Amino acid sequence: MDNLGTGLTLMLVGMVTVFAILMIVIYGSRLLIQLINRIAPEEQAPAKKESASPAAVDANAMAILEAAVAQITGGTGRIAKVTKI
Repeated sequence: MDNLGTGLTLMLVGMVTVFAILMIVIYGSRLLIQLINRIAPEEQAPAKKESASPAAVDANAMAILEAAVAQITGGTGRIAKVTKI
């Protein structure tokens, strides 16, 4: 029975140690992220000018897209909007 108590004690100490180290890693990384964001904030990209009329998709590509959507959805899906990325 002495070995069982020693084993349980070692297991408890190990689990508490792993938990403590994980908490240190989690809160340390949060602190590091906040510190980096204060020192070097992310640069804002200039806003893109949107064109007055978006480029239209040609008929062949639209037919392919409609066929793919019809096949995947069993004929119940529709394409509401197509935009070029």
